[in-house]
Amino acid sequence: MTAERTIRVSLQGHAYDITVRPGLHADAGAKLRALSKAAKAVVITDSNIPAATVSAMVTSLAAAGFAATVATVPAGEEHKSVEHVLKLYDQILPLRIDRHTPIVALGGGVIGDMTGFVAATILRGVPFVQCPTTLLSMVDASVGGKTGVNHTVGKNLIGAFHQPIAVLVDPNVLKTLPQRELRGGLAECIKHDLIRDAEGFANLEKDIGRALAVDIKYLTELVAHNVAIKARVVEADPFERGERAHLNFGHTFGHAIESISKYSYSHGESVALGMVAATRLGVLLDLLSEADERRIRNVITAAGLPIDGLKLDRNQVVDSMAFDKKVAGGKIRFVLLDGIGKAVVRDDVPVALVREAVESLV
Repeated sequence: MTAERTIRVSLQGHAYDITVRPGLHADAGAKLRALSKAAKAVVITDSNIPAATVSAMVTSLAAAGFAATVATVPAGEEHKSVEHVLKLYDQILPLRIDRHTPIVALGGGVIGDMTGFVAATILRGVPFVQCPTTLLSMVDASVGGKTGVNHTVGKNLIGAFHQPIAVLVDPNVLKTLPQRELRGGLAECIKHDLIRDAEGFANLEKDIGRALAVDIKYLTELVAHNVAIKARVVEADPFERGERAHLNFGHTFGHAIESISKYSYSHGESVALGMVAATRLGVLLDLLSEADERRIRNVITAAGLPIDGLKLDRNQVVDSMAFDKKVAGGKIRFVLLDGIGKAVVRDDVPVALVREAVESLV
């Protein structure tokens, strides 16, 4: 049996545990009961989550004494909107929940972001629990309290910081995850090591095939390693006013690609291309060696993610970055690498070099 891993996130006035163990969702009710005396619970999920997974969660909550109700939204990034948040309010408010009623996010990053935003705003704030079901949401979206929805102008422009009371990660659900989704999650794993852990990146170079083979023991350790990196960054900067910006490596380019493509490129694919562009930009600025660039491109390729073949208008991609949340004082801030394992933020990048970096994706 794979041992349970617990990573503590210690924030001023709000600490919580991220627990990682195969089979953990069967014990979700007991874990939540230790944190809440509420009589009710709400589970938010989408049409991608197998009925058996939803049923098992409801059964676990009921066994712990929660009267659990399921609220649903259609699956897909295109439904991560204010309109669908309003529909969730319509499903939840008639249940007469109170400010102690926990809301459980059972799904990928879209569900986690939407559930967190609903929990942050309904009744001016209720507790919520992250139960991520994709590798991407396990290692990234479920940790750190960033919640929100998209707007036609750009991604995640409407939201709030609202920390969960617990994150319960069951790697067994990855057995049914489509390969494209698994590969997308590996993009964030690569990112974490690139900004913080050169040794971890070297390990990925050797072992990333084990993730693609759905080796649950390896994936359990990989998830625990990644959430530990993200937890330390979040602790240092819970409201993204400084160091936490490092987590956006690849995302300035990536979010533009995702938005312009109307999400035909997945988040993981967009971030992979964004990391390739950011890596090229680092080389152009003499921050990063071409040897390190080759290593990065090779690992992204080994993960089954794209490094070129961009089918979008490059000018649109560059222009879209001006609407990114990371723009400050009219300047686009880029997270770049000053060597593998070390991130830096630059806001003095000439637009000609940005265009060259985007052109490298063709």
